[in-house]
Amino acid sequence: MQTQTLERLESNVRTYSRSFPVVFTKARNARLTDESGSEYIDFLAGAGTLNYGHNNPHLKQALLDYLDSDGIVHGLDFWTAAKRDYLETLEEVILKPRGLEYKVHLPGPTGTNAVEAAIRLARVAQGRHNIVTFTNGFHGVTMGALATTGNRKFREATGGIPLQGSAFMPYDGYLGEHADSLDYFEKLLGDNSSGLDLPAAVIVETVQGEGGINVAGLDWLKRLETICRDNGILLIVDDIQAGCGRTGKFFSFEHAGIKPDIVTNSKSLSGFGLPFAHVLMRPDLDKWKPGQYNGTFRGFNLAFATAAAAMRQYWGDDTFERDVQRKGRVVEDRFQKIAAWISEQGVPATERGRGLMRGIDLGDGDLADKITAKAFEKGLVIETSGQAGEVVKCLCPLTIPDEDLLEGLDILEASVREVMA
Repeated sequence: MQTQTLERLESNVRTYSRSFPVVFTKARNARLTDESGSEYIDFLAGAGTLNYGHNNPHLKQALLDYLDSDGIVHGLDFWTAAKRDYLETLEEVILKPRGLEYKVHLPGPTGTNAVEAAIRLARVAQGRHNIVTFTNGFHGVTMGALATTGNRKFREATGGIPLQGSAFMPYDGYLGEHADSLDYFEKLLGDNSSGLDLPAAVIVETVQGEGGINVAGLDWLKRLETICRDNGILLIVDDIQAGCGRTGKFFSFEHAGIKPDIVTNSKSLSGFGLPFAHVLMRPDLDKWKPGQYNGTFRGFNLAFATAAAAMRQYWGDDTFERDVQRKGRVVEDRFQKIAAWISEQGVPATERGRGLMRGIDLGDGDLADKITAKAFEKGLVIETSGQAGEVVKCLCPLTIPDEDLLEGLDILEASVREVMA
């Protein structure tokens, strides 16, 4: 394959091309093809950006129809027919059936833009600066979002500029299986000498993706909501990776029956891999002045078209979410068996996740890297996550055919056995 130009001209900051050093040329649903004609099953799906698979035909047709009509592609924050259709579909298909009422802020097109907007809105609305975040959380790498991101690798890349405005609390399970980390948070809030400034908001992922597929218990999430309500703190759910169906519900917080004050979505929001993000907020929190938070690419009309098509195609009833939950149980069962076999070989391993956001924790980043490298040799694209890359992480398309899902799991199991032999 011809990679010399790519290696010569692209910055050293690149990551995925190091793990998967081929030139991809086309893709459909859960399969990728490189320029030599080799096929790969995709358990990465754009790091959760392609929940509906590569080149989903329903969404592609909506995109082609929109382009063929000479629809507005770029329009700042003009009102457009595509925006109206998106907002109406979001309200009718997603929000109303779930008893949710939100206004929609369209910031820049990426997840970190949405987080920046959400935490800044919380500060504006509350008149306070402090944002509580959690150990192992990942919320983006722009400066405001980075201040709420735990991983030292990202935090050290500021050139020494201090990150301010946030306080870290232990996530569910961080202090051990039998410790409720919210006891600590509640204790600090009730102690005027704790040193914790009353937060404007708490930002949390219900399942920490980059942090290692750490899953917050449903009771823990409910209690967190109660603590926020009791103390006048806004609850922000970062649903950028865990949302849009990844956990088996459109919003990952639906499992806990909570109603956040602010929600961030991106990644699979467009459904087609097009850059797109929004912030959902309680209507009374919309304290922005015109133009106070803006951006040239705030709202992307092509993404409006594909996002609306995705909602209509997959979320008009519960058929799709039940199928995602079924596939999640297939992966959970297989991952548990793989983890049990690894543990029998003397390497403690565990399975965890929710829906089709699952991982195997090997406790060893080097071992995890060897397994994912071997899997790629055998035709499976799968990545790692966690503070040391110790978790092998499945983010396959939610639309993956059963035969591809099972073949991918077979490849992963064979790779584990071969590496550990």
